[in-house]
Amino acid sequence: MKVEQLFTGCLAEMAYYIESNGEAAIIDPLRETEPYLRMAEADNAEIKYIFLTHFHADFVSGQYDLAQKTGAKIVFGPGAKADYDIYNGKDGEDFPLGKGKITLLHTPGHTMESSSYLITNEKGNTPWICTGDALFIGDVGRPDLAVKSDLTQADLAGHLFDSLRNKIMTLPDDIIVYPNHGAGSACGKNMSSETFDTLGNQKKTNYALRADMTKEEFIKEVTTGLKAPPQYFPNNVRMNKSINTSIDEILHKGTTPLDADTFKEMSEQKDILVVDTRSKETYTAEGTVPGAWYIGLDGSFAPWVGSLITNINQKIIFIAEDETRVNEIATRFSRVGYDNTLGYLFGGIKNWIDHGYQVDKIGTMSGHEFAELLAAGTMEKVLDLRKESEYLSEHVVGVENFPLDFIHTNFAEIDSEKEYFLHCASGYRSLVAASIFKANGVENVTDVRGGFTDIKETNAPLTDFVCPTTIL
Repeated sequence: MKVEQLFTGCLAEMAYYIESNGEAAIIDPLRETEPYLRMAEADNAEIKYIFLTHFHADFVSGQYDLAQKTGAKIVFGPGAKADYDIYNGKDGEDFPLGKGKITLLHTPGHTMESSSYLITNEKGNTPWICTGDALFIGDVGRPDLAVKSDLTQADLAGHLFDSLRNKIMTLPDDIIVYPNHGAGSACGKNMSSETFDTLGNQKKTNYALRADMTKEEFIKEVTTGLKAPPQYFPNNVRMNKSINTSIDEILHKGTTPLDADTFKEMSEQKDILVVDTRSKETYTAEGTVPGAWYIGLDGSFAPWVGSLITNINQKIIFIAEDETRVNEIATRFSRVGYDNTLGYLFGGIKNWIDHGYQVDKIGTMSGHEFAELLAAGTMEKVLDLRKESEYLSEHVVGVENFPLDFIHTNFAEIDSEKEYFLHCASGYRSLVAASIFKANGVENVTDVRGGFTDIKETNAPLTDFVCPTTIL
């Protein structure tokens, strides 16, 4: 039996391809169908099942389109309801696959339909389990995303405790745990960068699997310190229960080449957002279309799109550094439900400039230049764009925390008449923020390239004291 983990770094998401004797199953597919179709074709296999561990909140999954193209059965756990045909598996139900089988284990807690899938190979052994968001490496799923009027996060956490103790921890210690997410996902609090591990090692190292932990201790532990989830999560849950525009149609529209004149005309329309996806270096060196937001493709692109663009139906046109990546860009927008991409700037920013159109530029400085101006006391407003936890661990003395995650909530704090100097950890988030500042009328904004990483190499005063000026 073949089991392949398919890791998507931008979302820290893992899908799974399982094949035995000409029959295949996909667990938690992304929206684009081609990779799975190609894998099955290479194995001369038929995709028989599409298993979902739960209704995902952080990405739009591809079960409907994939089922339409393959005739595969879509399987969810007990209680799941969708606008398309699904099969509600029962706890303990076996699904034959080639010479092996996949067994559904109902593991509610992260969500109530949440299920894990135990894989049995041709020899009758069970070497693997796909745990979805019930059990991560080093963590467990957050219990606050499926809260309802009759179900609190404490209720969900209690269900999760029972699921882990009664369904997963009873399995052999040498079984390989394959989760749905890893470090960087907002579906947990403190996930490991490892993408799989033995259950036995997780029992030793995962705080939530401590043998002597009571249910009350577990509930307190997993519900403490939870930050508000990104704003797009409820939209993605809704889309995953619905029939959406096909991925093929989205990519056909989203990869439309737009000449400079057309792009300019569209960029000036109030209901269209321009997103510049190029590298930090190219963006700052060459400038961008006035009013464009910078969200670089090589950072955590899709999660930042979902966190910062508040309208899931937002019309978007984009700038690419390399036209060979246009399809990838439109795909990555769609992974978090932003299906209304209308095309890209053909010929890139060079074509824009060749047509005589103006560009906006963000001022930049090095960490050493920042330290010099800080010492001289000549910087008017300095903001740290990192998460609160990063800021509280260490930051520049006297600098306020202004997390990028909450930029829209806190933008009323910004005075467009003042000059701002922004930094984050490496220069990505601060550049995103600088572009949004600029697009919202803050003309004097400077980004510290290299961010706090470079600032730490200077003589700028640092502190690990919890600063009371943090903006939440």
